[in-house]
Amino acid sequence: MINIVITKSSIDSERITSFTMEGHANFAEHGQDIVCAGASAVSIGTINAIEEITGKEPVVYQSPDGGFLHFELPESLSEKEDEQVQLLLKGMVVSLETIQQDYKKYMKLTFKQ
Repeated sequence: MINIVITKSSIDSERITSFTMEGHANFAEHGQDIVCAGASAVSIGTINAIEEITGKEPVVYQSPDGGFLHFELPESLSEKEDEQVQLLLKGMVVSLETIQQDYKKYMKLTFKQ
């Protein structure tokens, strides 16, 4: 199962500050697993978009086997950059929730502050 934890700010409960994805869906064989592929594409695409828009590198830890990904917001974002980044992160959450809706046995999304 892929466990995803979305961490939100303790000051602003709508502001996402980081996320961690851990595990494998085991929906299908390696290379054929659409749940892993979907979750990976959404999360990595979001990180790449954040880097492109802000020109800043977020903190990212990723295991070589793809079973672990951790993201933290880049430091010193302008107000405009932060708004753009939050929109991207919220879009990521909506996409992950959509995947979870159809594949509950293979992916779990949790929120914490």
